[in-house]
Amino acid sequence: MPELPEVETVKNVLKQNLLNLKITKVDVFYPPMIKTNLNEFLENLVGEEFLDVKRYGKWLVFETTNYALVSHLRMEGKYYYTLKCDREKHEHVIFHLDNGYVLRYKDVRKFGVMYLVKKEKLFTDTPLSELGLEPFSKDLNEDYLLEKFKTKRLPIKTVLLDQGIMTGLGNIYVDEVLFKSKISPFKKANLLNANDCKAIIESSKEILTDAIKLGGTTIRSYTSSLGVTGSYQDKLLVHTRKICPVCNSPILVKKIGGRSTYYCQKCQKVKDE
Repeated sequence: MPELPEVETVKNVLKQNLLNLKITKVDVFYPPMIKTNLNEFLENLVGEEFLDVKRYGKWLVFETTNYALVSHLRMEGKYYYTLKCDREKHEHVIFHLDNGYVLRYKDVRKFGVMYLVKKEKLFTDTPLSELGLEPFSKDLNEDYLLEKFKTKRLPIKTVLLDQGIMTGLGNIYVDEVLFKSKISPFKKANLLNANDCKAIIESSKEILTDAIKLGGTTIRSYTSSLGVTGSYQDKLLVHTRKICPVCNSPILVKKIGGRSTYYCQKCQKVKDE
């Protein structure tokens, strides 16, 4: 699933191509993907102009003249900006543009979702209302995380995947952040102290900044719009690795909350249990 750096890369590529273009027609071939009224989705977007493309956590937000189109790529969703041509398999939403191009949404698994709301309702009538702070937010600090963690008796790996606490991190980057922070993924979140929280914040910012610069991590099926791929996978320290780059111990892989978790047992000890 694309995480914050990958969605940021998609956003940047789309923003380069879509601004100031008007939507002349919308085709929806898989209606369950649209989570607001389908007829209004089809009708209200016609004549709208793309003013901006933004990102919140793992969500894309297309700002048009009067509306906000909110989109989550889920496992394998991809956008393509191309000249008009025949629809390909697994293309479920197509936005026709006034310059002869189209914006195509392709999703093999059909897990992606879209919402269309008035711009003023962006943070009330969409799942964005449920998101926690972004890693780069000026409001994110140790006190915020300690407050969120204090009742969480689950492993910190599971808790950091909760988008309602700190949004944008997924399985890959949580592994990287915890390794960089020298925190065991098994440690219960409520046992973390202020220094642990500070390390998580600093590691998140550092890792995500580097990943964004490199276009994100390309593992398995991820590519961004127009076939852009990332190269941060070459800098991963623990996720999918075999040997710890710090102590040369074997990297272990275990399931936590159903997610494959990579960690170094020596560098990431559980000290308080």
